[in-house]
Amino acid sequence: MDDSPAMRGMIRRVISLSGLEVSECFEAGDGIEALDLVAREWVDVVLADINMPRMNGEELVRRLSDMGITTSVPVIIISTDGTSLRRARLMELGAKGYLVKPFAPEMLRDEIERVLGVIPNAN
Repeated sequence: MDDSPAMRGMIRRVISLSGLEVSECFEAGDGIEALDLVAREWVDVVLADINMPRMNGEELVRRLSDMGITTSVPVIIISTDGTSLRRARLMELGAKGYLVKPFAPEMLRDEIERVLGVIPNAN
């Protein structure tokens, strides 16, 4: 979830280049769209920015947590705000991962694998 179509496209490209197996990738432009999407579709992980129109990422994590969704669907925050206070706040609310923009494709892949409990291939 990101309000910038360009950023959503970049994240989609990073995911495809990272080597993760992805069958389907959904996009939402804000937290309200993301809540609606998660209610309609099964997702394995939610990637969310903090600064969003209508409903920001912090409120999204709070609502997903209140609904019990974060117990089975990990949320990774992807933000330009890398302060330890913000990171701790989002993790306290229920986020399972946090990446600071900009990031390398491998960092996103590693964070997704970590929150999903995927064991990387040893080649």
